[in-house]
Amino acid sequence: MKRSLIIVAAIAVSVALCGSLFAVTPDEMMKKSQAAFLYQGKDFKARVMMKLVSKGGQERVREMTMLRKNYGPAGGEQKYFIYFFQPADVKDMTFMVYKYPGRDADRWLFVPAINMVRRIAAKDKYSSFVGSDFTYEDVSGRDLQEDTHSLVKEEKYGGKDCYVVKSTPKAADMEYSYKLSWIDKADFLPLKEEYYDKRGDLYKVFTADEVKDVKGFPTITKRTMKNLQSGHMTEVTYAKADYNVGIEDSLFSERYLKQPPKKWIE
Repeated sequence: MKRSLIIVAAIAVSVALCGSLFAVTPDEMMKKSQAAFLYQGKDFKARVMMKLVSKGGQERVREMTMLRKNYGPAGGEQKYFIYFFQPADVKDMTFMVYKYPGRDADRWLFVPAINMVRRIAAKDKYSSFVGSDFTYEDVSGRDLQEDTHSLVKEEKYGGKDCYVVKSTPKAADMEYSYKLSWIDKADFLPLKEEYYDKRGDLYKVFTADEVKDVKGFPTITKRTMKNLQSGHMTEVTYAKADYNVGIEDSLFSERYLKQPPKKWIE
C-alpha cells in the first residue's frame, strides 16, 4: 500500500513538472497572438470599410485597400501599404509602414491635396489614424518588447476558452497604464482588449466581432474600437480578404505612394 502511494505521488509530481515545462508563458502567448493576428501567410490583401460613429450616432465612412507583406518569421520585418478611396477629403491618400523588430517603425503619409509625402514621427504613433479610434501603431501592431506581460487569469469569452494577459508599458509616455487581452486558446487570436488610463479607469475597448476562415487562416474580418470616455467608436470590416497573393517588393516605395499600381489597390 505504501509502495502504491509513493508511485502515485511520483506520477503526480511528474505530471506537474511536465505541465510546468510545457506551459505557455505570457510572453509566448503574446507572440503567438501577434503571429495569428498580424503575420499569417506570406502576404495579405483586403478591401477595408472603416465606419466612424460619433456619440450622437453620426457616421462617416472611409474605404481603403490594405496590403501587407512579411519579411521573415512572425515578429520580424513587415511592410504595409494602404490606399484610400473615400471620402473625398482622403481620396488618393496613401500610408506606408516599414516595421522592424526591436525598434520604432518608419511611417509615411502621402497627402495628395498638397502633393507631399510626410514622415510620421515616432512620437506620433499613438495619434489617431485618420480620425478613427485606432492609432497609427494599432494599424501595424505594437512591438511586444515594449511591454511586460503577465497572465492574470483564464476564462471564457464569447464561449471560447481564453488566456487573459496583462501588458504594462515599460515607458511612461503611453496614453494607457496597462492593457488586458483575451486570447483564444485555440487559435491565439485576440478576441478582446481593454485599455486602462493612468488613473486605472477603463477607457477604450477593442473587440473581434467576426472571425472567418480565409484560405485556412482564422482571420478577424470585423473589429470595433470604442472610446468609453468620448462615446466615439470605430467599426472596421474586411472584405475580399486574401492571403499569399504575391505582392511585389516594389510596391513599398515613395514612387508608388504618389501613384500606386491599380492592380494592387483595386
